[in-house]
Amino acid sequence: MTRTVFDTEELDAIRDLARKFARDRVASGYQAREGAGQMDMALVREMGDLGLIAPELPEVVGGMGADFLCSGVIIEEIAKADFTFAYVSLLASLNGQILHRFARPEVAGDWLPGLTAGEHLLAIALTEPRGGSDAANLGLRMERDGDCYVINGEKTSISANQCAKGVVTFARTGKPGEGGAHGISAILVPLDLPGITTSKFSNMGQNQIGHGSIWFDNVRVPANYLLGEEGKGFVQVMQGFDFSRSLIGLQCLGAARQSLDETWAYVGERRAFGKPLAAFQGVTHQLADFDTRVEAARLLSMNALWLKDQGLPHTAEAAMTKWWPPLLAYETIHACLLIHGHAGYASDLPFQQRLRDVLGLQIGDGTAHIMKNIIARERAGKDAVRG
Repeated sequence: MTRTVFDTEELDAIRDLARKFARDRVASGYQAREGAGQMDMALVREMGDLGLIAPELPEVVGGMGADFLCSGVIIEEIAKADFTFAYVSLLASLNGQILHRFARPEVAGDWLPGLTAGEHLLAIALTEPRGGSDAANLGLRMERDGDCYVINGEKTSISANQCAKGVVTFARTGKPGEGGAHGISAILVPLDLPGITTSKFSNMGQNQIGHGSIWFDNVRVPANYLLGEEGKGFVQVMQGFDFSRSLIGLQCLGAARQSLDETWAYVGERRAFGKPLAAFQGVTHQLADFDTRVEAARLLSMNALWLKDQGLPHTAEAAMTKWWPPLLAYETIHACLLIHGHAGYASDLPFQQRLRDVLGLQIGDGTAHIMKNIIARERAGKDAVRG
């Protein structure tokens, strides 16, 4: 078992529990769930019963009051078994923190226990058709009408848009012509409200969680579902993305680590020219290189979560974990696939599925270019990068 300087007795116990669940209950159905394009909610509830969903939330809403590092340990182990099923951890921790911090007490009390129990999923809707990277310039409108907000417009490329019960939605409440992050509010929208329609994309991977569009046609949402202050939702709620970016890094690295472990075992057994493949440095040095970089990226991701646990700034570190691990995981899995030859290319082994799945996170939740802009802004200062 690979260990880190962050490991404690508590983390070891959580890792063991998550690893057993992932190995015994999750791994065998990975490609079948992807082929069916359906999230197994019964399996999600099993995960909730074990306390493995959003453990950082308080016990009163079904969490464990654990460190943020615990969530990283869990998502890493689940992703080793099924990269896309690990989205359950990612979305629950991201949205759970948003509701815990910014929802009205009665709303948080209604939604969070079901989230941690695995009874439902929550999506998050930020991206729009006219631009993904330019996240602050939103066109979706939300206007106050009595005790409701009325929402009109479209969101797209939304994870879990068809299997979630609700969606944390960002919309513009400011004056027409007011741009950027000013005047953007966040609200929790139940997806069974009248006026909501959804679609599902046909993607290369990640099909059990799914992605698609959500259309809002005069959708009336109770005003007490507002998250944070009106007009300040983007500034307030987006702070939680530092947490999710660190989890994404470990999600991708979990799939990379599993691929490496399988390939190390393979080259020790597979023989060519009368020797194990491991006797050929052209094979083992390549694996050693990827193994070194995966361990370095893993420590980077763990460090970002540790900084969050200490209440220290970690925006730059979180951005690093969002751009490098998805790219590194793709390169690592690709190399492992090639070392397995045609068997790796065939659908019998999971390398091709992992490759397609991790590729999506070089796009979703912020591209490498945006993450590097964030790092530059944090290191050099906002005024310097503006020129």
